[in-house]
Amino acid sequence: MTKKARHPSWTTSFLAVVRYELLWNIRKKKLYGVIALAFALTTLQLALRIVLSNIINQPLKADPNFAVNTGTGMGSMGFFLFALVTGMNSISGEFESGTIIPLLTKPVSRTTVFLGKTFAAFLTLLGAFTVLLVYLALGSSAVYGPQDNLHLLPLVLLGMIVSTFVWMTIILAVGAVTKSSMIAALAGVGLFMGLTIAGQIFALFSGQAWVLTYLPGTGASGYAKGIDSSPIPINMTIPTGMQVLTGTDSIGYNLVTCILHPSAEVEFYKIEFKFGTPGGADYVFLYTETLSFIIARALVITTVYILVFSFIAWYALKRAQVTG
Repeated sequence: MTKKARHPSWTTSFLAVVRYELLWNIRKKKLYGVIALAFALTTLQLALRIVLSNIINQPLKADPNFAVNTGTGMGSMGFFLFALVTGMNSISGEFESGTIIPLLTKPVSRTTVFLGKTFAAFLTLLGAFTVLLVYLALGSSAVYGPQDNLHLLPLVLLGMIVSTFVWMTIILAVGAVTKSSMIAALAGVGLFMGLTIAGQIFALFSGQAWVLTYLPGTGASGYAKGIDSSPIPINMTIPTGMQVLTGTDSIGYNLVTCILHPSAEVEFYKIEFKFGTPGGADYVFLYTETLSFIIARALVITTVYILVFSFIAWYALKRAQVTG
C-alpha cells in the first residue's frame, strides 16, 4: 500500500509564506533607504528646536512630553514611503518576476498566501517603527530632559502601523489588479501628492476641509484650544493652539493628545483674502469638533479603507490566472 502524501497544516503553510515574504522584504535596498531617511527625519525633529532656540536667542526649555507628542517625527511622508516599499511589489512583483507560478502551484491556498504576505508586512513595519520610537525616546531624554508618559508610546506605535496600512493596502490593491509594480507606485504617489498638496490648498482656501477627513492622508487641519504646542515663543497671526490633523495619518498622535487632554476641542478655519487690510488675509472660523469624536471617526474610516482595499487585493489574487 502506498502512503498518502500529507499536506502541511495551515499554520505551517502560513508561517512558510511569512518567512518567504520577510526574507524578500529584508533584501530590498529601498527598504533600508527609507529607514535611513526616517532616522534622518527623526534626528531633524530632535534638533529643530535647538536650532530655533539659537536663532531667536531663547533658552531651550525642558519638554517632558516631547517623545509622545512627536512620535517618530517622520509624518505622513514617512508612512507613505514605508507603505510604498512594503506594498508596491508584494503581489505584482511576483507576477513580474514569474515567481507567482511556483508560489501558487504549491499546496497552499491563495488566501493563505495573501494573509502571510500581509502579516509579514505588519512584522516589517513593527520592527522598523519600534526601533525608530526607541531612538526618539532616548534622544528626547538626552535633549529635552526626562520624559513623561512613555507608557503611551505603544499607542503611537499602533497608530503608525495602522496609518501606514491604509496606504499599503491601497498600493497593494492597485498592484494586485494591474500586476504592475510601476503602476502601483505611480498611482500611490499621485494619490498621496494630490491629497497632501492640492487637497490641502483647496480645503484651506475653500472652507471645505471636512472633505479631506473622509480621504486617506492628513485630513483637515484644525487647532486645539488651550493646548500650547511649542515651548518657543514665536509671534503668530494664525489661530492659537496645537495643530490637529483629522486624517488617517494622525491616529496615534491624536490618541495620545486625547488621553493627555480628554476634553480638548478643535477649531477649524479657512483663509479669506481681504484686500486693503494688514496682511491681506484673515482666518475665518468654520466649526468646532471634540478631539474624541475626531479620533472615533478616523478609526472607522481607517478600518473601512483597510478592509475594502485588502478585499480588492485578495480578490484580485484569488482570481488571477496563472499558467506554467
